[in-house]
Amino acid sequence: MTRNAHIDPAATGLSLTAPCVILCEPQLGENIGTAARAMANFGLSDLRLVNPRDGWPSEKARAAASRADHVIDGVQVFDSVEAAIADLSFVFATTARSREVAKPVRGPDEAAATTTRLGAEGAKVGYLFGRERWGLNNDEVALADEIVTLPVDPDFASLNIAQAVLVCSYEWRVKANGGALPFRLDEEANPPASKDDLQRLFDHFEGALDAVNFFRPPEKRPSMVRNLRNILQKAALTDQEVKTLRGVIAALEGRKTRPHSGSGESGKG
Repeated sequence: MTRNAHIDPAATGLSLTAPCVILCEPQLGENIGTAARAMANFGLSDLRLVNPRDGWPSEKARAAASRADHVIDGVQVFDSVEAAIADLSFVFATTARSREVAKPVRGPDEAAATTTRLGAEGAKVGYLFGRERWGLNNDEVALADEIVTLPVDPDFASLNIAQAVLVCSYEWRVKANGGALPFRLDEEANPPASKDDLQRLFDHFEGALDAVNFFRPPEKRPSMVRNLRNILQKAALTDQEVKTLRGVIAALEGRKTRPHSGSGESGKG
């Protein structure tokens, strides 16, 4: 996503402690990079690796991170899961299948609620992800406080690591900032059209259609007009959109200039 010119402040400046992501023995640098990119998308930056197969640093990971360099530059590498989670207060183990280890199982939204609650208290939380081929083993799951699993189709439950990281990161972001979007329609710059301007659009449009004998047979004109007006009403047009549509109609009529909103032309304006 490109940088936005006008960003809603509610979508930035989170004050709670963000969770970290721990990848256990990742095999491909590309998967590390795409996981880093997913983290950066939702404001996470603490990425920890446990015994990456191809070592670290990885140019393949940096290339796949698509400019999430701050995540890649901050990567910490550990030789065991125990070391990677030592400073954390709470850990979620992510898995797509049931385990012998008896632990509470949460969906990503439930896990995010816990993570934001603890983060608001200053506690550090981690999401532990397993290997590409077979995930986490039971001993690794046993190190976690709870399990996170996604509401996937049980017959096709395997996700790419970056996909799983993205879902958990997304749910955390939604809980952390109340779902605030980075931007919405600026209604000050794009005010809704007034009813008076809409009526002028209706008159102009219907007058242009009358000129080309569109309403046939004549006795159906009232119902056809209602349908056309209903279509335009449902569009929730802005002031500028009404002006644009009137300009289009004027062009189709062969006018050299667009009519002004207050032209007061009978039947066409």
